[in-house]
Amino acid sequence: MPRLKELYKEKITPKLRETLGLANPMLVPHLQKVVVNMGFGIVEKDEQKTLLEDLTKITGQRPMTCKARKSISNFKLREGMVIGAKVTLRGDRMYEFVDRFVNHALPCIRDFRGVSPRGFDGRGGYTLGIKEHTIFPEVNTGSSVEKGMDVTFVTSARTNNEARELLAALGMPFAGK
Repeated sequence: MPRLKELYKEKITPKLRETLGLANPMLVPHLQKVVVNMGFGIVEKDEQKTLLEDLTKITGQRPMTCKARKSISNFKLREGMVIGAKVTLRGDRMYEFVDRFVNHALPCIRDFRGVSPRGFDGRGGYTLGIKEHTIFPEVNTGSSVEKGMDVTFVTSARTNNEARELLAALGMPFAGK
């Protein structure tokens, strides 16, 4: 069992029940999935292959490629060209990724002062943008192209406050706290 999952079950769940005032233990918010999305744009096949390998190393799962729906001549984009990739993490892999993300990757960001508390969507989801995917220790920084990525945390929380309490309890360093 991943370290963060064990911590959630033993310590975070009772703490959240107390702070949120929940009588029913089934109402305690939990992580449902984490979606990691990386947009490449129009890149050469070698760069695309390298970025897909990097995303595989970061998440521990093979990414699904996203293709262009329409051709846009001004951007030299043709329908069916691969322009991004995404990975949906659930279960043990999700907890392992969140643990590595919070404890190893976020502290590697230059001038890091915490993540923005404005990324909540109103229904318990939180999205965070990263400018460089090379902050992860799994990525070889010498041969890699730097691209940004989005990480979306989908929770069972009903409000932004519940989701913020859950992510803070899991170790997410919010700015201004």
